[in-house]
Amino acid sequence: MKKKITAVLLTASALILSGCSPAPAVSGTQSLIIPLETVSETASFYPVTVDGTKMEVLAVLDSSGNVRTAFNTCESCYDSGNGRYTADGAEIVCGNCGFRFTADEVGIQTRRGGCNPYPITDENRTVTDTEIEIPYDFLKASKIIFAEW
Repeated sequence: MKKKITAVLLTASALILSGCSPAPAVSGTQSLIIPLETVSETASFYPVTVDGTKMEVLAVLDSSGNVRTAFNTCESCYDSGNGRYTADGAEIVCGNCGFRFTADEVGIQTRRGGCNPYPITDENRTVTDTEIEIPYDFLKASKIIFAEW
């Protein structure tokens, strides 16, 4: 029993330290819940599976401490198979074109035709003092952008 608890704790610690946070698969009408305590100035990535489609949500605090959220796939590069982002310190980097940007640019509509993660704006999420909730219906409607992911 002690070995099992240690293994679970080590796995959770590794996920948190690597910038990934454990998230349950979403099915039925479940929302994705991100504990606010796991969000920082370095982008974190939260995997979620919706009806068999693997997806990921990016969450980060901007320079003013505001929560920014987006899907971890690029508006321009999503169908390349490489349109994922990684965190490089305070910057976020596109895996397809190498474009770099800061947290202040996440979750807003920006350059038309440019590299930008699909935003998850206030209309499609709820932020409380303890968590970020992204509704299942919004996740389900957005899964098409992960078809080539």
